[in-house]
Amino acid sequence: MAGDSRILMDHNMEIGVTPAQVKKLPKHLREAQISTERTHLISDPAKKPRQRYVQKDGKCNVHHGNVQETYRYLSDLFTTLVDLRWRLSLFIFTLVYIVNWLFFGFLWWLIALIRGDLVHADEEGWTPCVENLNSFVSAFLFSIETETTIGYGYRVITEKCPEGIILLLVQAILGSIVNAMMVGCMFVKISQPKNRAETLMFSHKAVISVRDNKMCLMFRVGDLRNSHIVEASIRAKLIRSQQTKEGEFIPLNQTDINIGFDTGDDRLFLVSPLIISHEINERSPFWEMTAKQMEKEEFEIVVILEGMVEATGMNQWRGMIMGRGERWNGRTHG
Repeated sequence: MAGDSRILMDHNMEIGVTPAQVKKLPKHLREAQISTERTHLISDPAKKPRQRYVQKDGKCNVHHGNVQETYRYLSDLFTTLVDLRWRLSLFIFTLVYIVNWLFFGFLWWLIALIRGDLVHADEEGWTPCVENLNSFVSAFLFSIETETTIGYGYRVITEKCPEGIILLLVQAILGSIVNAMMVGCMFVKISQPKNRAETLMFSHKAVISVRDNKMCLMFRVGDLRNSHIVEASIRAKLIRSQQTKEGEFIPLNQTDINIGFDTGDDRLFLVSPLIISHEINERSPFWEMTAKQMEKEEFEIVVILEGMVEATGMNQWRGMIMGRGERWNGRTHG
């Protein structure tokens, strides 16, 4: 922009513009007094902030309660394990292996007990199922050595024990399945680029100002890392309560905010910080809103950035740039 025009978008998102003739403005804005002061968005200390639908860091503030059909979580066990918190995942990881070793250790001990190996272990000429297996502890150690393929060589199965051979095959197969699932879950949790969002910066506030003689809502997004996001695309949702013509109340109605998906501007080359703009026209959900209405109405703007991380693949980041409890203190129209 020329002359005294300047754009300064930091965490407080300030925009200064010079007076200009605005052609495409809502009717109630064309009739209003035009201000040339900078636009600031600050929290209104007089009003108590309400609970957000989406937090500033992108986490959805939704808790599922009174879920009766909990068995559905077990139908997709892998995803359920991946979604668990780290401390619970590590606990289940350790518990599964210990229970597995104890179970097969008990079976090895049971075979030795039924065959009489525990009683006749010291007799000459007696061929046990597993050599040097004379207690439950030794059976447990043999189970660990078998499944982890440690192979100390002190305890070994003999060829005159068909039931032991069958159990060995079963433990080898089930052990491989357990390894595949548990190690796979841990690998997926480690490779998830959740921390990648820590270096993606969204504006703390959004502003409404004039750009190219059009009233626009603008916010900024930037990436701090040198490894870029491939095929980055961005979209925004307006979340607010709505009452239909039939009288139905919708507490969390979602409305798309056009930030360039019809022109391709939603496809980003996120090398340097970018200003994302939404034109407030007849199709905009903000068209009928005045500044006073925006101060009173409870709504949130949720920004969703999707792209492929070079190392791990597809990922999604969410950010909330304007929400309940945050209000306009001024508006620049010229």
